[in-house]
Amino acid sequence: MTGLVAAERGIGEFAVVDALPEAVVVAFAAVTHLADPWLLFAMLAVGYWFASEGVAGSPRRAGATAIAAVTCAYAATALGKAWFAAPRPPGAMPPADVPTWLPALLSGWYEAQVLSDGFGFPSGHATGGAAAYLALALLYDRLWTDRARYLAAGAVAVAVAASRVVIEVHYLVDVLAGLLVGAGTVAVALRLAGDPRVRGSPGTDAAAGPTADLNPAPAFALAAVVSAGALAVAVAGGHTGEVVEAGIGIATGAGGAIGWRFVDGEEPSVPPRVAVPALAVTGGLWVGAYALAGTLPVTLVATTAAVVAVVALPALSGRIERSLAE
Repeated sequence: MTGLVAAERGIGEFAVVDALPEAVVVAFAAVTHLADPWLLFAMLAVGYWFASEGVAGSPRRAGATAIAAVTCAYAATALGKAWFAAPRPPGAMPPADVPTWLPALLSGWYEAQVLSDGFGFPSGHATGGAAAYLALALLYDRLWTDRARYLAAGAVAVAVAASRVVIEVHYLVDVLAGLLVGAGTVAVALRLAGDPRVRGSPGTDAAAGPTADLNPAPAFALAAVVSAGALAVAVAGGHTGEVVEAGIGIATGAGGAIGWRFVDGEEPSVPPRVAVPALAVTGGLWVGAYALAGTLPVTLVATTAAVVAVVALPALSGRIERSLAE
């Protein structure tokens, strides 16, 4: 599949970037963290567990659907990267040009941001950021006004996309594709989940709004299927890194669908005394999944367990609370 997207696909964007002050580039290196996968999934999990009816008519359904939508976005990214196998810009390769005025403590952080391996098309940060912030803006429909939510989501998604070009780990076309893929997968995921705004049909509960009847299970299943396709393409192409990413996508989609089977969608928010240790445990599993990426079966088991726990927690929190009280 290599060659479907040109290796040299720039349009002169780095000439503009190279003229920017170093301080601006460092600032954008910080902005890129707003779409780090660990941050997005932590934010989505916290929203899913804690959101009240003040932000969505059915907060548990809204939160789980947001997680499913972003899972679909990452599955599409894994497929695209394995399919096109397009390299990153030369600026993403070592050595890093670290500003001499940065303190030693920040030099290592900066170098980690501006060096990146793997394939470049589409941008995972641009895709994940667009999907996450758009999904939150659409699904938490009682928070702020529509205009404020959409503007905020668009501003963050565009800032993240711009940051990937400014730190020279992606071409402009990579991030533009990422924004489109992210928005497109959200639309598909919401349609599968039964969002009446995407389906063009009235919801069954006007008082609860468009989140009342959402079912994220089909979107989780789609993510698993697309990730399986990405795995097949990655194996055929011998792309080891993409094999791991696709495997994690399969586990995340399957784990979300399994976890949702425990939930009826009407659960109250998770008590903090349950959520804090649960976040530590699931976060540990997630970190372990990536740390053990060389052992794919262990990675898949750890990822599946983490996602099942995250999605099922609202239904299990009562039992956990009783256990903690004993």
